[in-house]
Amino acid sequence: MTTDQNFAEIGRRTIQIERDAINALLPRIGEAFSKACRLMLECRGRIVVVGMGKSGHIARKISATLASTGTPAFFVHPGEASHGDMGMITAGDVVLAISNSGETAEVLTLLPLFKRMGAAVISMSGKPTSTLARAAEVNLDTGVDKEACPLDLAPTSSTTTQLVMGDALAIALLEARGFTAEDFAFSHPGGALGRRLLLKVQDIMHEGSRIPAVPKGVRLGEALLEMTRKGLGMTSIIDENRVVVGIFTDGDLRRALDQGVDPRNTTIDEVMTVKCTTIMPDILAAEALKIMDDRKINALICVDEQRHAVGAINMHDLLKAGVV
Repeated sequence: MTTDQNFAEIGRRTIQIERDAINALLPRIGEAFSKACRLMLECRGRIVVVGMGKSGHIARKISATLASTGTPAFFVHPGEASHGDMGMITAGDVVLAISNSGETAEVLTLLPLFKRMGAAVISMSGKPTSTLARAAEVNLDTGVDKEACPLDLAPTSSTTTQLVMGDALAIALLEARGFTAEDFAFSHPGGALGRRLLLKVQDIMHEGSRIPAVPKGVRLGEALLEMTRKGLGMTSIIDENRVVVGIFTDGDLRRALDQGVDPRNTTIDEVMTVKCTTIMPDILAAEALKIMDDRKINALICVDEQRHAVGAINMHDLLKAGVV
């Protein structure tokens, strides 16, 4: 009967075997790896990644990693390629063909077609003398001494080395292209990083009639009504030219009440914060968040170059947009 201790021992053994397989890759990263990178970097089309079975699953992940890090790539199932999907591949593409044995029939069937159309082939195989490795312009050796599977049958160590080699290619190409965090954000617009690097204040700010604003000289009570109507926890104060001259927030209200101010007999000019912090609408929402954090404030007025109020934003808006 397998005990909890046995389970843990098997888990550690599996990790050790796969760790050793990864370590064995290091001396193989040399001329062949550099040539593969050069072929992919100079590719006029896209990187087409193919593989069957477990290698096919790894191929899908490698193609996704390449695509998200600046190297246009997609996965083609070898079986489907033989039934019409070859039309997705062009002479300007580079094919990355993955097969541990290097003898996968569905992949080998495609080799003459790749050659005929002029698409360069990079193989990733555990057998450098295999049919696939010999037919390719360059072979990346991902062979392992043994699988982590005790029967030495289930692809485990071999798929791990394939995955690691694919990551090595993607990161090498990323650095060669000068791929930036902003480039990454464009590939991941729905992710947290994409929102932080792409979303601007103007995309989420309150505009037009939704901007809380009262003219100079009004009673504090009227300003409080405006704050309640707009629900942003503050209001801007504007002059006769609609230029922002101050702000009044929930925090200002608490401080005013602590000082015994009567909202009915006090003008907004007496309690507003002058020379208030404002922002331009075309800055990143993440930058607005930093300003709020640095100044310990929860809302900002957005102004144009003439300091006319064009928008308003508060911490809740940033939370809702996923910037925080």
